[in-house]
Amino acid sequence: MGSDDDRDRSAEDGAEGIAWGTPAARWTLAATVLGSGMAFLDSTVVNVALPVIQDDLGTGVAGLQWIANGYMVTLSALILLGGALADRFGRVRVFSLGVASFALASALCTVAPTLELLVAGRVLQGVGGALLTPGSLAVLQSGFRKQDRAQAVGAWSGLTGVAAAVGPFLGGWLVDIGSWRLIFLINLPLAAAVLLIARRHLPESRDAQAPARMDYPGALLAILALAGISYALIEAGAGEVPAGAAALAGAVGAAALAGFALVETRSAHPMLPLGVFASARFTAANLVTVLMYGALGPLLFLLVLYLQEAAGYSALAAGAASLPITVLMLLLSGRSGRLAERIGPRAQMTAGPLLVGVGMLLLSRLTPGADYLTEVLPGVLVVGLGLSAAVAPLTATALSSAPERHAGVASGVNNTVARAAQLIGVAAVPAAAGVSGAAGIEGGFAAAMLIVAAVSVGGGLVAFVLLRERGSRMEQHKGMFCGVSGPPMEPPASSAPDAGGQDRRAE
Repeated sequence: MGSDDDRDRSAEDGAEGIAWGTPAARWTLAATVLGSGMAFLDSTVVNVALPVIQDDLGTGVAGLQWIANGYMVTLSALILLGGALADRFGRVRVFSLGVASFALASALCTVAPTLELLVAGRVLQGVGGALLTPGSLAVLQSGFRKQDRAQAVGAWSGLTGVAAAVGPFLGGWLVDIGSWRLIFLINLPLAAAVLLIARRHLPESRDAQAPARMDYPGALLAILALAGISYALIEAGAGEVPAGAAALAGAVGAAALAGFALVETRSAHPMLPLGVFASARFTAANLVTVLMYGALGPLLFLLVLYLQEAAGYSALAAGAASLPITVLMLLLSGRSGRLAERIGPRAQMTAGPLLVGVGMLLLSRLTPGADYLTEVLPGVLVVGLGLSAAVAPLTATALSSAPERHAGVASGVNNTVARAAQLIGVAAVPAAAGVSGAAGIEGGFAAAMLIVAAVSVGGGLVAFVLLRERGSRMEQHKGMFCGVSGPPMEPPASSAPDAGGQDRRAE
């Protein structure tokens, strides 16, 4: 059991940080992996439980869209602010606050008697996720010695990827043996363990040069923009509210988006510095991100619903159906990153989204009672191969296209763009395909797959047209990672904390 003095000394040892292979390293990795793993796990297990939640709470597809998007609205809008708050007020403190918030929100989801309270819990989970996800990487980056950081981040990436892979199995098993409420309940003991480890073993650090003022207006406008646009798309498709109300929500969202751009342009310390988009390559990488992840989000949302509702799969079988995507990414993404480092990102960022689109076309041919090996697996494998080819070079291009001092910001922007694209995709595609209306999941699934296939192919074409240079400075991601829910985030490039718990900037 460590005291506060012990924790202070661990931050000061050698004025360099934690050495790999020490007990301090194992405790730090355990806390950050378990904390981030909660968020990764939750993002996969919830989709598996959606059909059972639909029956239990008596909601339609629109309600299920809100269960998914309630989390994504606040996560997408606040994840960049979460990183800035960690630098300003302390990485361990903000990380712990995020874990505690996520646990309390999970408790609300566990006992929620109505759809409205469940969505409220999911919104609060997104707030916690926005604090703990960048906070966990910041704790690693500031805590470990410079020469050990790549190994620490690689281990974190691989282990959290495993959590994402375990999610469908665990979620399906919990739903089949008990209740959908168990998928939220499992977060409570995990959070308790993380908070205990953080309290006893993690050295605090902060950035002495972090701005005193945070971009709270930008964060609020981002939430209003994403929520308003999502509401308009979901409810217009469902047809359960007057058309005028949906139009008004869309107008509010669009106005908030315009206000957000204005605030970020004028703010001295913007949450999303728009200047990074001055790089044509960075802009191209993010356009590809929008299209590819905007297609991937609806695919993962609708596939699990279709397999349970139309094909008669159990929750466990439906959840495990997409597991090959995660496995392929864990196995192949590192090799893909090394290949892109040699030949440039254009070929893989073109071929990857095209392959994802082909996989979606294969899945559009699913029929009720679809056999997994002959009908589902081929499409899933092609999607997984496409993502494995594209995600690592996409992330590397986003990082290498911005100045090195903005690497953390560039990666955070790319991650935020991916999550926002998934959010809008889940809101828009079911409505466009008629899944939210009379057609239902069985009648609209094929149309939805054709739409997302076209969107993903568009991402490949954007890469082919706009990424004409090979790029002289590709940043290779160390270790394996799973980018199904969004590209992996890169922590800010700061040195380990000095003896006063403050950052020493790398030269």
